[in-house]
Formats: sequence, structure tokens, C-alpha cells
Amino acid sequence: MFDFKLLQTRIDKTQKKAVYIQIADSIIEFIKNGKIKTGELMPGTRLVAAELGINRNTVVQAFDVLSAEGWIISEERKRTYVSDKIRISPVNETPKRVKQPIDAAIKKHILFDDGLPDTSCAPMEELARAYRRIFNRKARWQIMNLASEFGDDKFRDMISNMLNQNRGMNTSLPEICITRGSQMALFLTAHCLLKKDDIILVENPGFKPAWKTFEHAGATILPIPVDDEGINVEEVEAILKKKDIKAIYVTPHHQYPTTVTLSLARRLKLIELSNRYGFTIIEDDYDNVFHFSQRPIMPISSHDNIDKNNYVYIGTLSKLIAPAIRVGYIAANPDFIEKVGQLRKIIDIQGDAIMEQSIMELIADGAIRRHQKRMLSYYEQKRDFFASLLDNYLENKVTYKKPDGGLAFWIKPIENIDLFQVQKRANLKAINFYTPDRFSFDKSISGIRLGYASLSEADLEKGIKIWSKIL
Repeated sequence: MFDFKLLQTRIDKTQKKAVYIQIADSIIEFIKNGKIKTGELMPGTRLVAAELGINRNTVVQAFDVLSAEGWIISEERKRTYVSDKIRISPVNETPKRVKQPIDAAIKKHILFDDGLPDTSCAPMEELARAYRRIFNRKARWQIMNLASEFGDDKFRDMISNMLNQNRGMNTSLPEICITRGSQMALFLTAHCLLKKDDIILVENPGFKPAWKTFEHAGATILPIPVDDEGINVEEVEAILKKKDIKAIYVTPHHQYPTTVTLSLARRLKLIELSNRYGFTIIEDDYDNVFHFSQRPIMPISSHDNIDKNNYVYIGTLSKLIAPAIRVGYIAANPDFIEKVGQLRKIIDIQGDAIMEQSIMELIADGAIRRHQKRMLSYYEQKRDFFASLLDNYLENKVTYKKPDGGLAFWIKPIENIDLFQVQKRANLKAINFYTPDRFSFDKSISGIRLGYASLSEADLEKGIKIWSKIL
């Protein structure tokens, strides 16, 4: 029996939700809980309107919603009734739960990533306020138009100034393209620079996503070993004497994954070779903002004697702000940037203009600089804490060099052990890390990269204690 009084108590004309929606939602709830049965006749819209003291058109709208969604069926000039095609489970029916092992329920999984920042420290409040300010401007309609494929001009100019002032480069606005993170920057660079069967040299161990990008562009990859001074430029020169090389991809500041810095002698030698043989240096400066010594090492691209036609510099702000904030950039000669823009229009007609302007505001008012200063101190302390854990729990088991910057350590076991088996045993204790195949070109290299920044000190200590027992 249709209960008009109960329905009447559910209607509140002061709510923002329209009355006809309130009626429809209430009837749906009554059907779900069995207060209105399937197949039951519905009263006429005039009667419902009269009983509720509302306009009949409101009830008609509610019934139209119920009919459109399949809750009621209306037979023209005959009757309207609750659909008998729907099946509603009793509300007191408790779903069966799959029993899980007690260990899985109580154990917290700890992942040593490859160097992600601590997202709990991201300046999200400042960024949200800047985002709101952009939308609240009187000319906000302008920012909703399509922007340039190269990025916001003021933001490009700001990035150019940052590179010139902080990284010793000599760039201008036409030499900058803003991208959605460094991975897009790599993709655009690879497909604008390389063609099928071009040869590109890469570091080994190194950054596999970059290798896959170069392969996607049709290039042939030749790995070059890395030692304590970075990529081996003597092997680079030996290959140059035999083959035509199109480009070399390097992470010279804090090499990925080993964290070593390319020595000055090798930097200068690499520039000399580039100038002599005409290949392009693709420099990925993925974590320049986190360096704990007096100042970061200046990029290869900042050297005066480098040919501007022979380098592409890639950077990102994602590490500084948060991984989900995809803002990167390419610095190269204007002709190459023009090619990048033409390709970018095909896959992504423009960047995130509002995010770019929001970050630009944070840079302009000093919020980003203050955040970077805070995080440098925070990460340096956490780096030192992590190093003390390695000394306390893994002494005589592993070797490592405390990195001058970046958010990860490169650790090598002293004994020749199977790191894949170590990972399996660690997983049983809810500890995980990336195995060497993530960084190795062919044969797995004996070493692992452990990120320390995103984990709490308690989790870091717990993870290293378990590591110690397994090793």
C-alpha cells in the first residue's frame, strides 16, 4: 500500500535538490527496502499531487524519471505499476566475505621505490590557492581558450630565466617548450630527433623507459657502461670511430640508477666528441633541485663550448612538487623546439595552461623556493638517517656511497648473491624493492636502487632490519 504520509516526510522544499528528484529518490528507496513491492500499482499523479500538496507537474516529472530509469512501467491510459523485472536483494542480507590470511590483513607493505618524493610534504594548499586565484580573475574566460603548444609564454620565460640564473645556461623563450612531465619531453625529443636505424648510446645501468622511447622511434640502442665517474667516454669515443652515432642519452648530475656524478673531465670530453662528430647530447636532469652540497653541478648544456645545435636539455618540476603534477620542459635550439611543437600538436594540442599559470604564481611569490629550501633540509636529514641504518644493519654486507643529492641510494651486495631470491624472501615479510633487471640493458647488474624519501623513518628502519636478516 502506497504510504503518502511517509513520502511527505521525505520532502523538504528548502533543500537545493529539486522536489521531483526528492520524490523519485524516495520512491526508489521504498522499492529497494520492500516498502513498495514489485508489481504494485502506483497511484495517479493527480492523487499524489493532492496528497502531497504540490503541483501535479512536479509529480509527473518524478514519475518520468522513475519510468526512464526502469523503476516503474506506465501502460498508456491503463495503469502504472512498479516494474516486476527488477530484483532487489533484501537489505539485511549480509554479503559473504572471503577470509584472508591474518598476516595479509595486519602487515603493511613497504615499497622501496626508485626515488619518489614524499607526497605528504607537497605544497598542495599553496597550489590550490593559486589555482583558485587563476579561476577568480575577471579575465578568466581568456584562460579557457586554447593556448600555445609550446606552453604559456610567461611560464616559458620564467623557466628560461631559472635555467640561466640557477643552472648557468644561456637560453631564451623560443628555446623552451613546456611538456606534461619529463616522459613526454623524452618522447617528443626522440621522435623529432631520431629516425629508423639511427644509433643512440645510453648508460648501462640506466633508465629503461627512455630506452623504450628511443626504440619506439625506430632507433638502435648501444649500451655504454657506467663506473664511479659516470658513463665511460673512452668507450663512447671507440664506438664513434667505427659507427655514425646520432645521439647519446645521459643523466650526468645524479646518474640513474647509480647516483654518481659525471666527472668534469668526462663532461668536457663528451662535449669535445659531440662537437667533433656532430651527435646530439640528450641531457636528462631529472632531479637537479635536490642537491645537498654547496651547489648543484652545472649541466653539460651550460658549458660555453657546447654547440647549441647539439644538445637537448630535459627537466621537470614533478619531483619538487609531486609526481602527479606533470610539468616538464625541453631546452634546445629554436628550430628543434619548433619541430617539437609541431609534433606536440598532434598528440596533445596544448599543455595544462591553468596548472602552468598556478605554478608560475608560486615561483613568482617565492613559495616554490621556500618549499625547495624546506625539502632540501628534510631530505638531507632523512638521507643521513638512511645512511646510518645501512651502517648499523648492513655493515660488511653491502657497499654504497652516500649520494650528494637525489632521493635514492645505489647499493651493491659484497657477496655474489641472487637479488631476485632476496626479493622473494623480502616479499614474504611485506617488503619490496626493484630488482636489477629494471635498470640493466641485457645481463642483470649486481646492484639495487633504494628510494628513501617517500618512506617514514620507522618504515625505513623496519625494511633495512629485514634486509639485514635476509642477507
